[in-house]
Amino acid sequence: MRVIVTRPAAQGRAFVQRLQALGVDAVGLPLIGIEPPSDPGAVRQAWTTLDERALVMFVSANAVAHFFAQRPPGATWPAGTHAASTGPGTSAALRQAGVGADAIVEPGPEGPFDTDTLWLTLGRWPWAGRRVLVVRGESGRDWLAERLCQAGAEVDFVAAYRRVAPRFGDAEAAVLAAALGDPQRHCWHFSSSEAIAHLIAAHPGADWTAARALATHPRIAATARRLGFGRVGDVGVHPQDVAAAIADMASGARR
Repeated sequence: MRVIVTRPAAQGRAFVQRLQALGVDAVGLPLIGIEPPSDPGAVRQAWTTLDERALVMFVSANAVAHFFAQRPPGATWPAGTHAASTGPGTSAALRQAGVGADAIVEPGPEGPFDTDTLWLTLGRWPWAGRRVLVVRGESGRDWLAERLCQAGAEVDFVAAYRRVAPRFGDAEAAVLAAALGDPQRHCWHFSSSEAIAHLIAAHPGADWTAARALATHPRIAATARRLGFGRVGDVGVHPQDVAAAIADMASGARR
């Protein structure tokens, strides 16, 4: 069975390579395009306020990459500022960018990896009068920011990148055509509800009832089912989780 990894291109390439190293037939089909923000100056300005922030919340590895791409020359991460992450990929990007491990706040290793779980830790902190910056795309879920505001924090946002619909070339179109033509031999890997919506929009009228999918969060799995995917399972965020799930599918098919 071939796994179709739908993450944005930069993260998707690495994930595909790790799956292939585990013996999984995997291919990338990015269903979210990532582009620079409309106002990169706002990101550079945000860097000048980091030492005033108790916390900077990064919504994804892309948020980290694009925020640090606009770092002013000589700027370093302030010692008194924490960086929040919702999962292993974002935390790894922060460490690679030079943020110390002791400054990173993230969900526990058991997950789930989302803002709800992150709030279980952050919700115990005193927030009255403290300033927070949320680094995200030009739109996003505001649930965590709302919790912080209710706790007394002052929350600002900066758009470090833009999410756009994918542009399919010949190679991507061939992957999609193969998956539609033989759904039993393909499994979609979704880590974003927006990616599923882009897929449906890119091929209106397609019948997804025979399609298989693995989703990294219950909300994403619910979106896949609502938009027509016939067989949807939950899976962890690591490549080895996907490899194990595919092995289970293959074992079930043999039985």
